[in-house]
Amino acid sequence: MSAHESMEQAEQTKEISGENKRIALLIAIIALCLALSETLGKGAQTESISKNVEAANLWAFFQAKTIRRTTVLTAAEAMKISSGLITDEAQKTAAAKQIDDWTKTAARYRSEPETNEGTEQLAERAKHAEEERDLFMARYHHYEIASAAFQIAIVLASATIITGMVWLSGLAGLLALAGIAFTAIGLFAPHAVHLL
Repeated sequence: MSAHESMEQAEQTKEISGENKRIALLIAIIALCLALSETLGKGAQTESISKNVEAANLWAFFQAKTIRRTTVLTAAEAMKISSGLITDEAQKTAAAKQIDDWTKTAARYRSEPETNEGTEQLAERAKHAEEERDLFMARYHHYEIASAAFQIAIVLASATIITGMVWLSGLAGLLALAGIAFTAIGLFAPHAVHLL
């Protein structure tokens, strides 16, 4: 091998080494983006599950209050009917007082703003929890797509080193940008793009 050929080979090796370093840096940046997307996705998934449990609990409480309210109203109606058969004035007064108490209790079960636990308030709280659940689930889906784009980008960038086909690193860069876009959509406008 001549000195000239040795110098050319050394320069090619240096060129390949420099390009591999750039691709390695690209892979490292994409891996960082992947880690962020995965972390955001796991957090959104956890919040979505938490909000789903909260909504289910609030709807269960709503149903329990509705059952209690129905029971109390039924008892009041039954007493109204049976109070017509009562002849003793003291018993009629006691029955009327009981009917009034049950009616007030039923009204309190329907709306209790001071404790936020009437059926009207519980329904509102449950709907709000469902909206939050849907928001976090939309974020989660965007983060998952971003993660997939980052993973494929890493594979393509790695394939560039093995095959020497530089266009694969360009494709990896485009996929990384798509992943960044989906991460940003998930973070700032999760309902802007409907995926599922």
